[in-house]
Formats: sequence, C-alpha cells, structure tokens
Amino acid sequence: MRLLTKLFGAACCVGMLLTGNVQARDWKVIKDAGTIVVATEGQYYPFNYFDGPKLTGFEVELAEAIVKQMGLKLDWRVVSFDAQLASIRQDRFDFAIASHGYTEERAKAVDFANPHYCSGGQIVSLPGGPLTVAGLKGKSVGVQIATTYFDAAKKIDGIGEIKTYKDEAANFAALKAKKYDAWISDKYLVKATLDKNPGTGAIPGDMVFVERISMITRKNNKELMDQMNKALAEVMKNGTYQALSTKYFQADISCH
Repeated sequence: MRLLTKLFGAACCVGMLLTGNVQARDWKVIKDAGTIVVATEGQYYPFNYFDGPKLTGFEVELAEAIVKQMGLKLDWRVVSFDAQLASIRQDRFDFAIASHGYTEERAKAVDFANPHYCSGGQIVSLPGGPLTVAGLKGKSVGVQIATTYFDAAKKIDGIGEIKTYKDEAANFAALKAKKYDAWISDKYLVKATLDKNPGTGAIPGDMVFVERISMITRKNNKELMDQMNKALAEVMKNGTYQALSTKYFQADISCH
C-alpha cells in the first residue's frame, strides 16, 4: 500500500502531463506533425503508473514501442479513467491506452484497436471473506468507478452494496480498512498489488468475467487505427511485446 499511495501522490503533482487542449487528428496530420498525443490514467499499477515523477508501466512502455514503430514522437497526457471516453470524444488526444475492456456500450462512443492483452475481473477478499460469485450474495464490494468491474458487479444476483472508488489505489486501501467485503479488479493488477503488499493477507478468488483490452480512438479515425494495429502487430512479432509482458507479469498476457 505504501507504493500505491506514493504513486497516487506522484500523479497529483505532474501538472505538465495533466493539461493541454489538443485536437484529435487524422493520420496524415499526425504524421506531418511527427508527434502523437496519447492519454493514460497513471494510477493503474503495473499497467500505467508513476515511479516517482516518471510515468511508466506495461502499457506506457508498450505505447512507446508502438509509437516508435509508427515513426513518431509521443506526447503523454494523464487523464482520470472515468473521464477518458468523454475526453477523447472532445478531441483532447489522439488515442488512449489505459486498460479499456471492450464493451458494446463503449464501442458506441469510441473505436477499439486490436487487443493488447486479455484479462478479466477477479474477486479478492481478506481472510474469511467471499471468494466466489455465489458468495457475494448480500455482501458489499468495492470497484473502480466507470469500469467493467462496476458493470459486472451490478449484474451479480443478490449482491449487497457496491462501493465505487476513483482509482484502484483508493480501492485497495478501502479493502485493507475493511470498508467492504470483497474487491473486484483486473486479475493482473490484483496479482501485482498482492505481490507488493504481502502483509495484507488478502486472497484472490474466482474470476467474475473475462475481457479483451484495447487502445481506443475517437470514432471513424480509420487511417490512424490501421497504423496503430499495424504497429502493434509488428511489436508483437519482433519480440518487444513478449519482453515487456515477461518484465511486468512473468507471463505472456496476450490474447491467444
């Protein structure tokens, strides 16, 4: 938890990444400019987070490799997860990479690239807490707001109170403080968080659902999307993706 709190504090202090009113652009305009504007959350360890003042993580390094493959420079923006879909529709950046799981509802607002990993929502509890979907009946759960975990929790038959948090650092703090009975979050985030915080005694349980995770762009920006997919495929082909996946997860998290 000390690390997660540190990351949260760092994210609050990097003002130069938080501002900027940038128009989402077509591929030709981006190529001519030589720089692409990319958004992430910066509070989703180990996918995108701050190590001191440095923005890093699996998705951050992957995006940097993809953009390099596209022959461009990268200009980062940090935007809270719950604001990203609205922001991209307002043309504040060119694409986002922040663990967006594909849903039909989201696909009405933005376009999804080919998936850069597959995962899903997992139940986590302190000793004695519920570890199965059936065990969540009448129990309170914590989820990050505006996520597929929130959507999935609402569909669980007989579930008790659903408590929402701005980010997963706050969510994990609430679990430790016993403010609810179970946490639902990404299985890889869960593993990394518990590995970093072994003293909590928290136990991972059943998967609630599985999903495909992709970068997103504004609707109908086809040429840009084609370039992103082409670069992602090359990064996966040349071994860069596998090296990053091994570095952060000691496993291949791509969609097989």
